[in-house]
Amino acid sequence: MRVETQVFEGGFSDSVLNAQNVFRALMDAMANPGRIVEVSDLTTPPAPLTPLAASIAATLFDHDATVWCDRAISGSAAAVGWLKFHTGLQLTGDTAEADFALISDVNAMPSLESFCRGTAEYPDRSTTLILQIDSFDGADVLTLEGPGIKETQSFSPSHLPRMFRDQWAANRAAFPRGVDLVFATKGALAALPRTTRITKTEA
Repeated sequence: MRVETQVFEGGFSDSVLNAQNVFRALMDAMANPGRIVEVSDLTTPPAPLTPLAASIAATLFDHDATVWCDRAISGSAAAVGWLKFHTGLQLTGDTAEADFALISDVNAMPSLESFCRGTAEYPDRSTTLILQIDSFDGADVLTLEGPGIKETQSFSPSHLPRMFRDQWAANRAAFPRGVDLVFATKGALAALPRTTRITKTEA
């Protein structure tokens, strides 16, 4: 009974207004790579989903979306049930088929190259990865350059994939193909679109 309650409860209180707020925050973040954009936690999903990651899912996913979830999320009946009930998504076990990926354990995630990068004809058919992190006060500080950044932008998420700088360089080299990243923490999100360059990493 508790799982059923978790599945059906905790969605947007106003589906249209809440989704608009989250979508605007996402567009702001994508247009300004590395900028931290504040947005309210508008959902209360079951663990291991976090409120903001679930809000992003409820905004972007629908019955046409194919989504890959990491082991922690896919192994939770309540989390999977919540996502299916509130978004209508289609789950996949193949990273290369995913329109979106939901990742709760960044340290254990697959390499970026394992996800769909789109094609030369349809580069937009790539995977957008949503990474749940603790904060934007991580030990490693990335220096970002590229479209949407006036000069440089510092960015320090608390968790990054293994060998991230090398993976990101390979991702950029595939442009216009490539994956895009959205980082979600409590009350804030940020994005790294495939156009962004990492010029320096400081610890």
